[in-house]
Amino acid sequence: MLLLFLPVQLLAQDTAFTAFKSYPFTTGLCAAATGSKIAWAMDEQGKRNVYVAEGPAFVPRALTHFQKDDGQEITSLSISDDGKWVVFVRGGDHGANWDSGLPINPLGELTPFKVQVVIVPFTGGDIKYLSEGDSPVISSDNTIAFIKSGQVWTVQADSTAAAKNLFTTRGTVDNLQWSADGNRLAFVANRPGHSIIGVYTRQDADVKWIAPSFGFDGSPRWSPDGKKIVFTRRPVTGGTPDSMLVRKHRPWSIMVADITANTATPLWTAPVTLRGSFPTTDGNANLHWAAGNNIVFLSYHDGWPHLYSIYASGGSALLLTPGKFMCEHITMSPDKKFLFFSANTGADKLDTDRRHAVKVSTGKTDMQLITPGTGLEWMPVITGDGSATAFISATAQRPPLPAIMKTGESNISVLCMDHIPGNFPEQKLVNPKQIIFTASDGVTIHAQLFEPASGKAKKPAIVYIHGGPPRQMLLGWNYSDYYANAYACNQYLASLGFVVLSVNYRLGIGYGFEFHQPPHAGNSGAAEYLDIKAAGEWLQKQTFVDAGKIGVYGGSYGGFLTAMALAKDSRIFAAGVDIHGVHDFVGRSSLLTAFDNSYEKAPDYNEAIKVAWQSSPIAHMNTWKSPVLVIHGDDDRNVAFNQSIELIGRLQKKGIPYETLMIADDTHHWMNFTNAVTVYAAVASYFVRKFK
Repeated sequence: MLLLFLPVQLLAQDTAFTAFKSYPFTTGLCAAATGSKIAWAMDEQGKRNVYVAEGPAFVPRALTHFQKDDGQEITSLSISDDGKWVVFVRGGDHGANWDSGLPINPLGELTPFKVQVVIVPFTGGDIKYLSEGDSPVISSDNTIAFIKSGQVWTVQADSTAAAKNLFTTRGTVDNLQWSADGNRLAFVANRPGHSIIGVYTRQDADVKWIAPSFGFDGSPRWSPDGKKIVFTRRPVTGGTPDSMLVRKHRPWSIMVADITANTATPLWTAPVTLRGSFPTTDGNANLHWAAGNNIVFLSYHDGWPHLYSIYASGGSALLLTPGKFMCEHITMSPDKKFLFFSANTGADKLDTDRRHAVKVSTGKTDMQLITPGTGLEWMPVITGDGSATAFISATAQRPPLPAIMKTGESNISVLCMDHIPGNFPEQKLVNPKQIIFTASDGVTIHAQLFEPASGKAKKPAIVYIHGGPPRQMLLGWNYSDYYANAYACNQYLASLGFVVLSVNYRLGIGYGFEFHQPPHAGNSGAAEYLDIKAAGEWLQKQTFVDAGKIGVYGGSYGGFLTAMALAKDSRIFAAGVDIHGVHDFVGRSSLLTAFDNSYEKAPDYNEAIKVAWQSSPIAHMNTWKSPVLVIHGDDDRNVAFNQSIELIGRLQKKGIPYETLMIADDTHHWMNFTNAVTVYAAVASYFVRKFK
């Protein structure tokens, strides 16, 4: 059965869910290197704008006034060192796996808005589109370097002249980094099979390649005097093909290069263990050249994504953040003496499923939790004058807003409270409860339970599965706009009388390396599905749940696991909503062509293909009985639209009841507010029709 139109009931749900989705969402918080100026972006029902504030009062002020729900996101937000200019990028889909810098056009306009670098005075005034481009960085003399068509372009902040191409090189360029004096620009040139670091010198107008190798060099960071850089190096993986099903150490090291001599020496090499592999959490190695000639970085080698410090001249690495928690959203203070970051730690055992703002010195172990309590705080930055720490703050009920904590004080001042709409149902939002259960193979799983305030003794229940999969759903609003959508939907479902269990399955972050990088997961066995099955079985045992009315939904990787649940365990999951899920790990991947140009193949190549097929939902169509709603946008840049097309064809042939909702011209992240409302209202409407 195809859903070819929105029924009257769905339209009614649309109106009701709009209030739950009406919250403002804050991103991109940053601070100037001097003074007390901060800036952030806020999405208010699809209208995305830049705001600024300045101490000591920190009164919010809109810097832009875009009034259209056109899906044009704001990224790469920064303030010049002198506080005069605010620079950002408007457009694109920067959470995409491909084509992130290409225009998006969810309104189907005749001329799509191009991804552009924008500048506006901090004091206010007309915005100026500098050029098509992305990833701008501002030098100390207010020269803006950015990427256009994979190459470096520059323009002066206060100039009327057009931007110009600085130089052209092979491959594509990224990771631009100005030296402190603004005379040199370091960058990474990505080329087939390797990447190298270059340094452009303005006074000489030339490019020097820094100790190029056969590996992948990245994350260049300048020494304060501009004479050296520190960077990461990862070797290539050539030679005789190795096993595809056995997890392997991914080696990496930290190098220090002398620019004049053009030599690079190893400073630190990661332990040769699985935990010592190159980190894949937020910011990867998070490399910085700090005060006191300290090099700070992130590594997973003790089992947690922790921060370390080592002298640039060598020695042993010092663990700065001991404990069983993760560090992410890491920034360094302008004086380079402190690191500020988000962490799931605190005195409360529930803090494992929260985020708080934390700081630590760059040269000693003196970690300080800035924002303890039952709220959630992330992406902290300190003002240039050190007078205050700014961060994004939320609770289980209040959506994410910018906040300030004055140095030496403990009170949090939340900004923009007046931007929460009057119809936002804050009083209807429940406090999610931490739930811990065990999968059939003994793995401990965390989840959040959303319980309706009242109603029948036995209620229908829904398992929610996040995507990613390296994500963690929290005991409150999430710091990702995509998962904030899901949080609002889970709260809405609870308001309709559903019990919702949001599952943090293995492959996710926040619970250590072995949980994040488990064996036999993904296309190597889909062991993470055991956690979803265990969630359904946990719900079946609860006295307040109607065991015959358990649904499942999720997007992206969550869509994949939703399809697995329906295909393998329709006896548990009576209906589901699969949002842009992955359904075939073999046909739409590079697995079949991995060794097309090689005589040799991995010793377990055929077995790897077989395991990947068995890890795919479409391999289990014979046991799929439950009805499903399939949702996908046809400008998806994370999961190919064909993944849903092929699933629908198989559902048809098997006679499995299904409905569809296709969103034209929007991406994986529902950049248009109206489309996001339509999608999540459809989720709720579907479960209402099936279970209530």
